[in-house]
Amino acid sequence: MTSPRPAPARPPAAVRVLSALVLVQAVALLGVALALVVGLVRGTSLPGPVAFMAVLALGVAALLAGAARALLGGHRWGRAPVLTVQILLVVLAVGWLGSGVAAWFVVVLVLAVVTAVLVVVPPVVAWTAGGAGERR
Repeated sequence: MTSPRPAPARPPAAVRVLSALVLVQAVALLGVALALVVGLVRGTSLPGPVAFMAVLALGVAALLAGAARALLGGHRWGRAPVLTVQILLVVLAVGWLGSGVAAWFVVVLVLAVVTAVLVVVPPVVAWTAGGAGERR
């Protein structure tokens, strides 16, 4: 007779919030890719660079979606791409703020900072570094 397997532990609230924020960023990148493709189809922009940017946005969106899933699953590899993207977003947002203040610049900056902080809070690190993903 086999003993029943324990139910997988539920991720901490910080991990769930972090994953949701990362998915919001992935969806935003999908929107950017869609806008680029629409501009490409309309012929309002140069095809080469716009096609590259659309493919890049889709790739980063897929990476972020995979990282969000990995974080929920307790896999430590999900933290690195998320933190890398947040650092790049902070640098971009600060540069944008230097040219003038727009509400969405501030939104991007705040979202990136909050997400970066969540990546390194103890419950997230414990969930991902503790091998939660390997136990399942």
